[in-house]
Amino acid sequence: MTDHQSSDTGRVRLDKWLWAARFFKTRSLAARAIDGGRVKLNGERAKTSKEVKPGDAVEVSAGELRWDVEVVAVSGRRGPAAEAAKLYAETEASRARRETLKLHRAGSHPARAVRGRPSKRDRRMIRRFTGG
Repeated sequence: MTDHQSSDTGRVRLDKWLWAARFFKTRSLAARAIDGGRVKLNGERAKTSKEVKPGDAVEVSAGELRWDVEVVAVSGRRGPAAEAAKLYAETEASRARRETLKLHRAGSHPARAVRGRPSKRDRRMIRRFTGG
């Protein structure tokens, strides 16, 4: 079945939709994520060949981040980011969870404020710590 035919029926493979919606850079990365259990379709673990249609719920996990989206449209073609964003609608709870995680991560690391090379004192402390 070609891309054109799958768009006419309103269904497309899950890995192809994730790639077209720009959740993953390549279809093989999308397939690997699906096989690894990091993508759920309608609350259940899915296979790469499972077809997606408008109205389906997709949950995508990547590290600490998680997107809960509803499929609005299907496309087997990868287009610009603005076009890809029209393929899904993210839930408010998902958006809020990612924003709080983003805020939490922004100030959490103590070395974020450090700029430039280590001073002589810093280098001595590093050598003492590493045993060098």
